[in-house]
Amino acid sequence: MNTHTAYTLVDLIGTFAFAISGAVAARQRRLDLFGIIVVSFMVACGGGIVRDLCIGAVPPVGLANWAYLAVSVLAAALTIAAYPQVRRLRHPVLLFDAIGLGLFAVAGAQKALEYSQSAEPAILLGIVSAVGGGVMRDVLLSRVPAILEREIYASAALLGAAVQVGLTYAGWSPFWTPWVAVTSCVALRLASLYYGWRLPVFHAMRAAQPAGSADAAKRLEQADSRQDSR
Repeated sequence: MNTHTAYTLVDLIGTFAFAISGAVAARQRRLDLFGIIVVSFMVACGGGIVRDLCIGAVPPVGLANWAYLAVSVLAAALTIAAYPQVRRLRHPVLLFDAIGLGLFAVAGAQKALEYSQSAEPAILLGIVSAVGGGVMRDVLLSRVPAILEREIYASAALLGAAVQVGLTYAGWSPFWTPWVAVTSCVALRLASLYYGWRLPVFHAMRAAQPAGSADAAKRLEQADSRQDSR
């Protein structure tokens, strides 16, 4: 198996995983058959389409290669047929979304690396590939996108893309590199969900009062308390 075939396989597996997460989310919102297929395809291929447009790989592989649409429709059909079994999984959307996140971050980074031969755009477009479909899903389903919340989501995609690019530059075998990168991304995402890891939130600090006004307020409060005790 050559390198191109290996990464195409990774991309299709990620497409299947993301399509399942999209189909489950759409099914939970009680969309009809057409709506479930549309959401599945958009989640599975949306990020890759944006990536291909950015690197000039037109037409995007998600639109030019029938296999991506077929995999998305297959995932949607399986989800609909086996929905009672899928529902028994604990947080199935999060599980398949984490798997798709890692696979797409790696495949996206590698494809961008092949086109640009530069690490920075490869990592950034790996993140776009990974989170783009999920953002489209959440917008369509009227949910706050995960990357805008405190959850470690885009950060996990950043780790996976960075590991992929770093190991590629280090000369690792193309057989092992994608799976190490995918594992690092998925592990971080699932660990953050399990342990409740969150990114820090910065609150606006209260405006500091001048020392004189603070002392005056304290004296007035003490005077009021003495007046009440009389």
